[in-house]
Amino acid sequence: MTATFNAIALPGQPHIAYQGSDLMVEGVRLSDLARAHGTPLFVYSKAAMLSALAAYQRGFAGRQAQICYAMKANSSLAVLQVFANAGCGFDIVSAGELARVLAAGGDPAKVIFSGVGKTRAEMQQALKVGIGCFNVESEAELDVLSDVAASLGLKAPVSLRVNPNVDPKTHPYISTGLKGNKFGIAHEEALRAYRHAASLPGLKVVGIDCHIGSQITEMTPYLDAMDRVLDLVADIEAAGIPIHHIDFGGGLGINYNGDTPPEADALWAQLLAKLDARGYGQRQLMIEPGRSLVGNAGVCLTEVLYLKPGEQKNFCIVDAAMNDLPRPAMYQAFHQIVPVTAQTGEGTVYDIVGPVCESGDWIGRDRQLQVQAGDTLAVLSAGAYCMSMASNYNTRGRAAEVLVDGTQVHLIRQRESAFDTFALEQLVD
Repeated sequence: MTATFNAIALPGQPHIAYQGSDLMVEGVRLSDLARAHGTPLFVYSKAAMLSALAAYQRGFAGRQAQICYAMKANSSLAVLQVFANAGCGFDIVSAGELARVLAAGGDPAKVIFSGVGKTRAEMQQALKVGIGCFNVESEAELDVLSDVAASLGLKAPVSLRVNPNVDPKTHPYISTGLKGNKFGIAHEEALRAYRHAASLPGLKVVGIDCHIGSQITEMTPYLDAMDRVLDLVADIEAAGIPIHHIDFGGGLGINYNGDTPPEADALWAQLLAKLDARGYGQRQLMIEPGRSLVGNAGVCLTEVLYLKPGEQKNFCIVDAAMNDLPRPAMYQAFHQIVPVTAQTGEGTVYDIVGPVCESGDWIGRDRQLQVQAGDTLAVLSAGAYCMSMASNYNTRGRAAEVLVDGTQVHLIRQRESAFDTFALEQLVD
């Protein structure tokens, strides 16, 4: 089998594509970035992020809607800055993420605080800066949040995250809306929980929230979840508790390997039609996309260190590892892997593996590549849940990051040194 650059099918991302034999991000050769900044290296396209955001903005044209970027997908400050400048709010899950939003110039009034385990200290910090809403995930959390807010002389704006028991048809580790998941309040318990929230002195009920999972590639789970949420809105308001906003979460998938998720504007055309039909089309809407805004906007560059032939497997050993790209080890996730300078000729089938001392340290299985030591490969669709989940395992410094804007290249994170990884540690006397 012959591998040629014009036969390589990249995910549907016009801002990351081959020009001739050179793989480009916008107007910049990835081979040039690898030489200038070293590897492993994460590279993001600003235009790709804004293009993905524009699909949501088109979908919500003429509606009362707030897009809150789910920053756990990629929390690098410059990435947050791109979305803050575009008018986005942020969905956070920790006080650390709140600090990042503020450092990037985000508006705290557009922040939604999600997550099942908020601490009292985190609640206090969020209340003091005036975040927009807490998405509360248990009745116990309602009681604690009310107590914290009352102690500050405040009322915490709350939305309850309801678990609709809808199957998102995705990997079980990233499914969040079934009865067996840790997230949210059971659909059957929601009305009672809302009555309890409305009775607490430190809370102000402002909305309802639903998030069923991540990397969802079908419309049906969203439509089913919306029906169940709207049924609840009717019951809650009939009980005398007004719902000012409806939050439908995020979770829309991207194309990793021939996946065909709906476009954001097409999805929301369907969802808004259902909202209109049920009489809720003019409500304030909130959504929390993450992966779908950044996933296909990023690549990870890695250098081929060694080729190791074997009786059963051939291994291509690269300098990126599971600490840089944890998704394959965690989820058996697929990322396309392509050369930054395509070559013609017969390829060899390799497992692409890193240098970390774990059998789970693999980036791709059974990939046919025409490659030799010293070449640079690009791991595609690496903009989400890669750098944000990176670690220092094996005392490996985290990779550098650059943001490409047309032909401009911005270094947005310096590469960590070994000293950086233990700078906060101390020897004992």
